[in-house]
Amino acid sequence: MDRLSNCMSASASPSSEAKNIPIRFAHSRDAEPLARLINAAFVVERPFIEGERIDPLGVGAYMEKGKFLVSEDVDGLAGCVYVELRGERGYLGLLGVEPRRQGTGLGRKLMEAAENYFRAANCRAIDLRIISPRKPLPGFYAHLGYTQTGTAPFASDVPLKVPCHYILMSKSLG
Repeated sequence: MDRLSNCMSASASPSSEAKNIPIRFAHSRDAEPLARLINAAFVVERPFIEGERIDPLGVGAYMEKGKFLVSEDVDGLAGCVYVELRGERGYLGLLGVEPRRQGTGLGRKLMEAAENYFRAANCRAIDLRIISPRKPLPGFYAHLGYTQTGTAPFASDVPLKVPCHYILMSKSLG
């Protein structure tokens, strides 16, 4: 099924704008719009990462290992999240919301859809990683039930402007 209409439960409280934006799985034809969306959403990382976050080829590489859930309306892609099955654990990344729609609850709606995707795949937990300079993110994910599980070195192939590392977080689905 292409649409993920049953991925939301009543516990989420997005705005009416976010509630009305459907979520679906991305297709290969979405690679360019996805790259644009991710780069716009991750512009806040420019003070510490050199260049764009991703390009269409990078999106395609992610699509070979997992899937993107995307929210889309008549104005185009509004948000996305990457989901990858890794045995009994799910990996979640690249949660991004188009800048004008940030703060509407769309990010939470995408997170809930991702978590429900992993539940349906019988995952026991979800893992994610965030980059250390993104100070508000640990609190955002903690509010959603994620706990810090450690740190890891930052990818060596990414040109950095300041020292960074990954903060690892997980959530049990049991």
